[in-house]
Amino acid sequence: MTVTATYGTNTCTAQQLADLLAERLPATFAERESDYFGAYFLATLANATRIKVQPNAVPGDDGEGDLLEDDHPEASVLLIVTAPAEAQLLDTELAAVSGLTQLRSPRN
Repeated sequence: MTVTATYGTNTCTAQQLADLLAERLPATFAERESDYFGAYFLATLANATRIKVQPNAVPGDDGEGDLLEDDHPEASVLLIVTAPAEAQLLDTELAAVSGLTQLRSPRN
């Protein structure tokens, strides 16, 4: 079983957030491209925790950006952490990142 936590920020770009997290965590982010998500950054930690950094607005069929987290339009960048249930979700490390707010957690 896995658990997921979602964070958001409007203080930096996806690239800047991935770079900042790479300095703080044992993670190397690779830039990826998806027809659905657009450009995003992905890192996998040794304990199989996956960290994805992406814009909240994704390419829409009509050429306009659609929000992945439409309940949080103020968050221009999303950070999604998916981890095995027994793994730590990096709450302490991510709480220290200025401007990063937890939007969803396995507890809510």
